Amino acid sequence: MLASNGRQYVSQLAREVGISRPLLHLHLQKLEAAGLVTSRLELSAEGKALNFFEVTKFGIELTPAVIAKAAASLPDAISESD
Repeated sequence: MLASNGRQYVSQLAREVGISRPLLHLHLQKLEAAGLVTSRLELSAEGKALNFFEVTKFGIELTPAVIAKAAASLPDAISESD
């Protein structure tokens, strides 16, 4: 939703996604800790604090070394026949 609709504040985004504000905020905090979104607290014209989130510009480079590292982290229970 953030990628397609741009920056939004938590209450607005929670209504659009259809989940509670606390649950959404928890997910957004984890995305922010991973560097995928940023937040900014702003005051509305009425003086209400609004916490805006937006997607951070980032890129992922997929190389053979990255794939090998990811494959090595998979559980041993996954076999080639799966």
